[in-house]
Amino acid sequence: MRFDQPLIAATLIKRYKRFLADVRLDNGDELTVHCPNSGSMRGCSTPGSRVYLSTSVNPKRKYAQTLEMIQEQGVMIGVNTTRTNHLVAEAIRDGQIAELQGIESIRPEVTTAPGHRLDFLLQRQEKSIYVEVKNCSLAEGQTALFPDAITKRGTKHLLELARLAKEGHQAVIFFCIQRSDTSIFQPAAHIDPVYAETLTNVCKQGVEILAYEAVVNTQEIRIVRGLPCQLDSREP
Repeated sequence: MRFDQPLIAATLIKRYKRFLADVRLDNGDELTVHCPNSGSMRGCSTPGSRVYLSTSVNPKRKYAQTLEMIQEQGVMIGVNTTRTNHLVAEAIRDGQIAELQGIESIRPEVTTAPGHRLDFLLQRQEKSIYVEVKNCSLAEGQTALFPDAITKRGTKHLLELARLAKEGHQAVIFFCIQRSDTSIFQPAAHIDPVYAETLTNVCKQGVEILAYEAVVNTQEIRIVRGLPCQLDSREP
C-alpha cells in the first residue's frame, strides 16, 4: 500500500480521547488530528515522538489530518488500524502470505452467526477460510505482542473462529505487525491473560495462527515476512 500524497511530519504533543491527538508541525503550528486506533497505543504514543500525517480530501472532515505512523526509538510503527485489513487483503492477492496461496475470492466483513462478524471469508476451490485480522503495534525487545489492552471483543473473535474450525472450516487469526524490528510473535499474557489463554486453547482446537511483519515508511506500508509464534509466557 503506497501513499498517494506525501505525509506531513510533526511532533506528538499528546494522544487523548482514544481517537484524537495533538501535534506540532515543524513551523510551530499546532493541530488536532484524527487518531484511528482504538487500542491503548502502549509503547507508541510517547509525547515528543516524531509522527507522520496524511491529509484527507474530504471537505466535510472535522479533522483533515490522520495520524498514520509514529517513530519510537528509531522504529517506524503504523498506528492507523483502518488500513490493516487493506494491507492483509493486498498481501493475500499478491501471494505474499505463504499459508494463503491460491485464493480465488476475498469477501470482507462476513457475518458468521447472529452477533458475530469476522474480517474476511476467503475461497480456495471449494474450501471456505475465515480470517480475523488484528493490528499489532506493541513490542518488547524483539517480541511482537498483542493485545496492548484487555480485549473482550478479541476473545470473542477467537471463540467464533474455534466454532468454525470445529464445523470443518479453515479458521485463521492473523496478526499484522506494523513495525519491522521483531523476530517472534507472542500473546501479551501480562496485559490480557484471558486472551492469551484463549489463543492457546483455540490453537489446539484447529485455529491457525499467522503473524506477519510489515515494512513501514513514509512512502508505503507493505507486509513482507512471516514470524514464528510462541504461545506460552516464557521469554523467547
